[in-house]
Amino acid sequence: MDLRLPRTDRPRSRQARHAQLAVPFVLIAVVTVVDVLAPPEVHLGPFLVAAPAVTASFAGPRMTGFVGLVAVLAQVVVSVVRTSLTDLNHTFQITALIMISVIVTLFAHLREVHEKEVIQLRSVAETAQQVVLRPLRERIGPLRVASVYLAAAAEARIGGDLYAAARTATATRLIIGDVRGKGLEAVGDAALALGAFRAAAHQESDLPRLVAYLEGAVAPDLDDPQDRGESFITAAVLEIPDREPALHLVSCGHPPPLLLRDGRAVPLVVDHPAPPLGLAGLLDSALAPESFGFAVGDVLLLYTDGVLEARDASGAFFPLEERAAARSGAEPRTLLERLCADLLAHAADNTLGDDAAMVAIERLPGPPDGPTRSH
Repeated sequence: MDLRLPRTDRPRSRQARHAQLAVPFVLIAVVTVVDVLAPPEVHLGPFLVAAPAVTASFAGPRMTGFVGLVAVLAQVVVSVVRTSLTDLNHTFQITALIMISVIVTLFAHLREVHEKEVIQLRSVAETAQQVVLRPLRERIGPLRVASVYLAAAAEARIGGDLYAAARTATATRLIIGDVRGKGLEAVGDAALALGAFRAAAHQESDLPRLVAYLEGAVAPDLDDPQDRGESFITAAVLEIPDREPALHLVSCGHPPPLLLRDGRAVPLVVDHPAPPLGLAGLLDSALAPESFGFAVGDVLLLYTDGVLEARDASGAFFPLEERAAARSGAEPRTLLERLCADLLAHAADNTLGDDAAMVAIERLPGPPDGPTRSH
């Protein structure tokens, strides 16, 4: 089950928008009244340009133009009351106000066009991520699963973090990884790794063969001069047998999973980590899975670097192990909801420096479900 962050409260947003729209009209009314009542040598008309300028910062071109028109009419009223429309001072003020209103209305139009482009790009990014990063099922074999993806920027809800799960006849296999770099290139590498995992997770007989297949899929093409091999993927590849209270892990340079048991969070650190995917050809290493206990009631937390690297205002990193231990005992969905709240509260300005992904897995009692498709 994939979690989604809550959306902005729309009724509250409408109330805030109405309050914003009241500001320029109140400003026009105050300046107009004070200018009419002021001594002859005092002229407050130039302050009316603030009304359309302020409106352009949050409203569209139509509202900005309307506020500019109201400001011009207010200046005309002031001119008629105080002297006349032919007065040179008021004529220049009206002319300047018209010019500035036209300019800020144009800026409002350009800003609105840019916002529409951003919304379209965001929609495309969300659709692409749903295709590349398919939601995990809540129940996979004897496991209860939840996952969450947190983008570093709201305008770019897609990145190089990845996770997937697949069922075999006797076990569940999972991968979580983080592509070096950002942008479309990272998305392409993530899609390549996920496609290779989904294709081979059912076919390869053991984890070393599966990891070797993934390495071959993402390794750079040495015959292609444009493929310089600068990209790699840190990953953790796991197999959780249905009827054995254990899990088998190959860590390819990825942060160690956390095993939550009895109020503690224990890092599953392997003795012989493999190189990140895409770099195995540059290093001499043997792939060997390492086994850890994983009994009924245990919860396994997988995560990417973006979780660990979140900093608060003082520069301190997010204490994931400590927070996970404090949240242990909760089911996967609740665990991730609480950890996400902790993470965003810890991050400075509620903003992450890098994309972050987490997957929580709980072993349930009873017989496993039948084999299912990969996710």
